[in-house]
Amino acid sequence: MADPKGFLKVPERELPKRRPVPVRIMDWKEVYEQQDPAQLRRQAGRCMDCGIPFCHHGCPLGNLIPEWNDLTWRNEGRAAIERLHATNNFPEFTGRLCPAPCESSCVLGINQPAVTIKQIEVSIIDQAFQNGWVQPHPPERLTGKTVAVVGSGPAGLAADQQLTRAGHTVAVYERDDRIGGLLRYGIPDFKMEKKQLEARLNQMRAEGTRFRSGVEIGRDIAWNDLKARYDAVVVATGATVPRDLPIPGRDLLGIHFAMDYLVQQNKAGAGDTVPQQLTAEGKHVVVIGGGDTGADCIGTAHRQGALSVTNLAIGKQPPSDRPEDQPWPMMPHVFEIASAHEEGGERHFLASTVEFLGNEAGEVRALRVAETEYIDGRRVPKSGTEREIPADLVLIAMGFTGAESEALESQLGLPFTPRGDVARDEDYATTEPGVFVTGDAGRGQSLIVWAIAEGRAAAAAVDRYLEGSTELPAPVRPSDRAISL
Repeated sequence: MADPKGFLKVPERELPKRRPVPVRIMDWKEVYEQQDPAQLRRQAGRCMDCGIPFCHHGCPLGNLIPEWNDLTWRNEGRAAIERLHATNNFPEFTGRLCPAPCESSCVLGINQPAVTIKQIEVSIIDQAFQNGWVQPHPPERLTGKTVAVVGSGPAGLAADQQLTRAGHTVAVYERDDRIGGLLRYGIPDFKMEKKQLEARLNQMRAEGTRFRSGVEIGRDIAWNDLKARYDAVVVATGATVPRDLPIPGRDLLGIHFAMDYLVQQNKAGAGDTVPQQLTAEGKHVVVIGGGDTGADCIGTAHRQGALSVTNLAIGKQPPSDRPEDQPWPMMPHVFEIASAHEEGGERHFLASTVEFLGNEAGEVRALRVAETEYIDGRRVPKSGTEREIPADLVLIAMGFTGAESEALESQLGLPFTPRGDVARDEDYATTEPGVFVTGDAGRGQSLIVWAIAEGRAAAAAVDRYLEGSTELPAPVRPSDRAISL
């Protein structure tokens, strides 16, 4: 364990400072300053000898959190990254993007602020990259079996790396022009600079992975043709169908899905020329949806020079403290202030958008919004509470409803669940022999840590299908939804 008295000597929770708002909104770099190593070790030392580390319950990957906390406290960074990589292919992603259900399950969190697990995690991997400790691990032998992974988000990349290291020849197909899926085009640089992604992809290329960008399976190559070429196929296309808001005025110009907006900015940030790019510059922006994607839009709009930014959430403002009906070690739904919220704008809860209002040119000019009331468990606009909010650009960030189904249904005959997910069994297998599904495509919109965990588990299922047995770890099963949001 770490310092036996650490949690007694250091009761407070310390995180690295965020760069000043006036400074950080002038660029696209990550918002956090580098943490003082002494402060980091103090926080790692707060990890207590709790007997049963419930942080494991909160982490779908089963990360060995107490072990690498102890090694960080002892300043043994190389050993720490070995223990971290034992369960997590991409801690540089989870350490920046995961909402940290492990911290909600921290035993210390019962009566003190939880250990800063997520920050310790990202510090371990950052130190490892800086010191050259992250090296390729090519397979010792090749099996002669081939696998196609369709989709290069966290689930697809995790499945790919595991299968490559098991000795299979793996090709990853991505319809976008660059590899990375939502890691590449859905996450703003101020949350994760793309150098983190590039460093990991370089490792994977050296291990033998073959990346094929700009190829859309179902259009450029039919799904059934792909299946005929490979011994196994892994569907990791994500849950990319956005949830719409079909109310009067939806067809007005200036109303867009959040992901269309974020993708364009990420392309521009990569140096691409984006014709007629959606931009918030000089506009009154309204973001509908109070989740992480909405916050990403808010931060992006500030950096683009929006005149104003308003965030609307249909539900109640969550409480600041853990609700009684969400006791430890559950992950509670509490009010959070992301870095983007610190940067300005207004947040409104219990706000139901009832109509988009336009001008003579067919462009959106305002939203008609009413107060939300609850009737028989349903959230409905309260009559007589309507008001208008000026808007030149509206971004719909209300989540996703499932995977794209047309090509998979017509070309492979794969069934979908009522939730909009690709149907699968407990071994990630679909009804088509040799075709597996992992990540959001099979479980619906979820967390990055679940995507990586499912990618690892699906890789074990594929390896068993190809070889008859497997030594790859399988941290979760498709039915495990305890921490899913």
